[in-house]
Amino acid sequence: MADTPARVGGRLTGTVTLVTGGAQGIGRGVAAAFRDAGSTVVVADLDEARAADLPGVDRVRMDVRDPASVASATEQVVARHGGLDTLVASAGVYPNTPVLEMDPAEWDEVFAVNTRGVMLAARAFAGAPGASGAERRIIAISSGAGRSARVGAAHYCASKAALDMLVKVLALELAPTTVNAVAPGLIEVPATAALAPDYVATLVAGQPVHRMGTPAEVARACLFLADPDSSFITGSVLDVDGGFLAGTPLPPS
Repeated sequence: MADTPARVGGRLTGTVTLVTGGAQGIGRGVAAAFRDAGSTVVVADLDEARAADLPGVDRVRMDVRDPASVASATEQVVARHGGLDTLVASAGVYPNTPVLEMDPAEWDEVFAVNTRGVMLAARAFAGAPGASGAERRIIAISSGAGRSARVGAAHYCASKAALDMLVKVLALELAPTTVNAVAPGLIEVPATAALAPDYVATLVAGQPVHRMGTPAEVARACLFLADPDSSFITGSVLDVDGGFLAGTPLPPS
C-alpha cells in the first residue's frame, strides 16, 4: 500500500479497496473497475465464494449486519494488505412488500443491511491503518429511491434516505477522509430480471435516458469519487440514474 497513492490515467493505483457486497450486482462491477484501475481489491461478502470467478481480487467473508464479523473481516484485510485506503459500501437488499403486509422483522433486516451495515463498515474502516486521512475515501452505494417513493418499498426507500444523511454526518465526523454516496437508478443486474416488464418500461420511459444503466457506469462514478482530483467533494450524493430524478419529461406547455 503506497503512502501517497499515485495516479494512473486519472485513477488511483497502489491503493487497497474494500468492496462490501462485491460478489454480485453493482458491487461486482465496482470491484472489477477498481481492480482494472490498479487498486488491490478485496471483495467482502456474506458468500464471498460467489466472487471466485472474478479474477485478480482477494476475498473475505463479511456479514455487514454483525459488528464482530465486520471487525474481523477488516482485521483480516489489514493483516493481508497492510491497510485500507478506500471503502465502497455496496452491500444491500431490496425486498418488495407493501407496508400493510410487511413483517416488522423484514423492515429491521433492510435497515440492518442498507444503513446500519454501512455505519459498521465505515467505523471499522476509519479505525484501520491506511493512507493519510485526506487521501482516504468512503463511497456508499445509495439509491434514487431515497428521494423517490416506490410502492412496496417503504423500508428500502427509508433505509436509503437514512443512508444519504448518514453519509453527510460521516463526512463531518471522519474529515479529512471524504465520504460520499453514489445513487444509481435502474441498473441492469441479475436482480432486475425479476422485475415486472411493465414496471421497467414505465420507469425507463419516465427518464431522459431511455434505458437501464450498467454496473460499469456506477463504477465509473465511484472511481471519480476515489480519485485525488475529487478531494474537495464530501458529504455529497452523486446521481447515476439517467436523469430520473431530474423530473418528469412532459411535452411543451
